[in-house]
Amino acid sequence: MRTRWIPILCLALACGAPAPEIPSSGQTYDVHILRDSWGVPHIFGARDADVAFGLAWAHAEDDFATIQESLLMSRGSLAAVRGRDAARYDFLSRWLRVQDVARAAWERDLSPEARAVAEAYADGINRFGQHHPDQVLPGVLPVSGVDLAAGFVFQNAAFVAGGELARLLDEDRALEEEKPEPPRGSNSFAVAPKRSADGRTRLAVNSHQPWTGPVAWYEAHLRSDEGWEAVGGVFPGSPVILHGHNRHLGWAHTVNQPDLVDVFRLEIHPEDPNRYRFDGEWRELEQRKIPIRVRLWGPFHWTVQREVLASVHGPVVRRKDGTFAVRFAGIGEGGMLEQIYRMNRAQNLEEFRAAMRLHRIAMFNTLYADEAGNVWYVYNAKLPLRADGHDWSGVVDGSTSETLWSEYLPFDALPQVTNPASGFAQNCNSTPYRTTDGTDNPRQDEFDPKLGVETHMTNRALRALELFGPDASITRDEFFAYKFDMAYSRESDEAGWVRQLLEAGPPEDPELREAWDRIAAWDLGAEPTNRGTAIGILTLLPYWNALRRGLEPPSLLELLGRAADTLREHHGRLDPPWEQVNRLRRGDLDLGVGGGPDILHAVYAEPTDDGRMRGVAGDSYVLMVEWGPRGVRSRSIHQFGSATLDATSPHYADQAVLFAKRMTKPVWLDEQDVRANLIREYVPAGATP
Repeated sequence: MRTRWIPILCLALACGAPAPEIPSSGQTYDVHILRDSWGVPHIFGARDADVAFGLAWAHAEDDFATIQESLLMSRGSLAAVRGRDAARYDFLSRWLRVQDVARAAWERDLSPEARAVAEAYADGINRFGQHHPDQVLPGVLPVSGVDLAAGFVFQNAAFVAGGELARLLDEDRALEEEKPEPPRGSNSFAVAPKRSADGRTRLAVNSHQPWTGPVAWYEAHLRSDEGWEAVGGVFPGSPVILHGHNRHLGWAHTVNQPDLVDVFRLEIHPEDPNRYRFDGEWRELEQRKIPIRVRLWGPFHWTVQREVLASVHGPVVRRKDGTFAVRFAGIGEGGMLEQIYRMNRAQNLEEFRAAMRLHRIAMFNTLYADEAGNVWYVYNAKLPLRADGHDWSGVVDGSTSETLWSEYLPFDALPQVTNPASGFAQNCNSTPYRTTDGTDNPRQDEFDPKLGVETHMTNRALRALELFGPDASITRDEFFAYKFDMAYSRESDEAGWVRQLLEAGPPEDPELREAWDRIAAWDLGAEPTNRGTAIGILTLLPYWNALRRGLEPPSLLELLGRAADTLREHHGRLDPPWEQVNRLRRGDLDLGVGGGPDILHAVYAEPTDDGRMRGVAGDSYVLMVEWGPRGVRSRSIHQFGSATLDATSPHYADQAVLFAKRMTKPVWLDEQDVRANLIREYVPAGATP
């Protein structure tokens, strides 16, 4: 018995096998890193590849664990480290063939320059791991450039189709139910010289992301002697700036919500579950078995074999209510890195548009501004061209090639606005048909309804138009103040829900009537000292969350009662200042903040056991850019600091106090300015001094 069990235990414990040898790339890198007084890395290198190597090293110093987890997720091997809860990500990665897509695109869609950047970044991760072996997670190293390309493939699927894929894989959720509401969102604004009081061009880059995890922002400044310079935000594992600016131009992304995903019902052969009907013929489902290794506890693991299927439409899943395939925009696309790299290096509107015309990013509004005073907005998306005569609103018939779309609306035909007469453009996860306050908006009647372009307005978009719209001469201070606005528009959904509650009339219960009176007096503001915000947001937030998830919410009166009970129990009153309830917590810091859900100063929070709200997402990395007679300058703020994981670092939460006060810090681009605010200069191990 003992000898029969030894091999099995060896597999589970890996028999104490040594860590894999990490092959050296043989490359030398000419790069040095300057950390400014906020800990932000400024990476100077001779070549673009040198800079990418330095970015990997610097980011790994601050958040090596999340970078590694992101790499494991795109490989489909995170559960071997993080256990059962991560197995769904591994299945998704393997089911969607993320690594296969990235490998196929590596030579086909990526230039030698982009591949060199990816390989150098991978080399930086490998060498950091060699020098910090105690921080290396099992199975991560060695990292390759293909792994970096795969990260973009996985993120595309998550952003474009994550909700639909989760619903498809959950047999307890009906496919015919109403689709959930879109994610929480982002803001972007641009003002041309004609609209600025001082004749400058201004751009606000303001994505709303989770405050921690694989899609949390990290700030970096990159500069190579080959002409690549950019500052802005990256996610863990990203070798290029995802949104930000260079000397000449800048860009911001916000999530858009066109119809990019279709689920197809397959007609399965009555005697063979592995065959499906397509154009009158029976075809074989493509079948594979994939092993998913799951960590149980300590060194013990278990490997589960899962079936993965595919059809001509895309990945397939068997459910108790049928067999379904899914197809989404950008499926099979692996060249996103090339486009973003070219966006980083663009020097003017023509070059930036040329990069965007690669059309490899499947979604995201893009708002652009530059030193020449140009403002350009594009509803960027790979919009499927669907056939007429079919119902595309729910599950689609998968038995005919008529529903198998393979082409997209050409990039130049997308909704867009170039240099509007108003000199102003915005997008806050809102319809493209109200981009500006003038007459240059795209026309809704020019776009096929099957494209699914949204027509709704968020509160943030309404407030942007209300604030910027009447202001014919926008000062710098006003530009900043509008970005950090903390109010709900009277035209917003949130204001409508309050009216709905009040129109039902005051309740008879005296305690509930007191709460009703409080919310009736609320001015729809969310300033830190506002005494009506707590009862308002604690009532509306669960209602809004239920709608966003496609669920039936409780009645507003019931939610008002729950909010009142929470405030009485934990705060002793119905009208505490909002900052007493709404908190930013990081290490030993516990700060009161303003803002709230779907507010221009966005703070999305979760309830805690002490009756407060703890911020977890929203305004995270805010970058405010302007071009004037002396070139470009910008200011930024991060909700925590540059050390996104290292709690022992002085930069773990050193920006949080500024963030709570809605203040920003300078962004230094010139080396002499960085050196004037320098705390550390060094060369990564393995690079040349």
